[in-house]
Amino acid sequence: MKSQNKAEPKIVPTTLITNIAKVSVGTQILLPFFSSTVSAGFPSPADDFLEGSIDLNQFLIDNVAATFLVRVQGESMLGAGIFPRDILIIDRSKNPKSGQVILAILNGEFLLKRYKKNDLGVLLESANPDYANVQVVEGDDFQIWGVVKYVIHDPN
Repeated sequence: MKSQNKAEPKIVPTTLITNIAKVSVGTQILLPFFSSTVSAGFPSPADDFLEGSIDLNQFLIDNVAATFLVRVQGESMLGAGIFPRDILIIDRSKNPKSGQVILAILNGEFLLKRYKKNDLGVLLESANPDYANVQVVEGDDFQIWGVVKYVIHDPN
């Protein structure tokens, strides 16, 4: 494995990946949905814009059988808004497009990186300058586990 930067890539060992959970949709939970945007400044009378309800299962999950959740450990994707302890909704049925964040296995280790196509093949790009990008090279055991669809994190 060749890294694009001088620093060696920090790879999360599979032993540190915790809380991988399969999604099961059994109960519908409807939450109120307001069609108006939310002001980050002055209050707005939002009750006038109650549109109905949203089932988060339908809103966040395209393919239940191919979707799972994983908890993030590490800081290599801070610049993409992905923080330690966040929960990622990952869809295995999606083919990644260049620029999307993916969960991959490279030489037996899980990596959360931005997927980029380049002249050499695939570059796994970090979103934190403290972590090296990784160029996938011939002979690497590389497998994409899924595309990150949504990030769930506590803003506090």
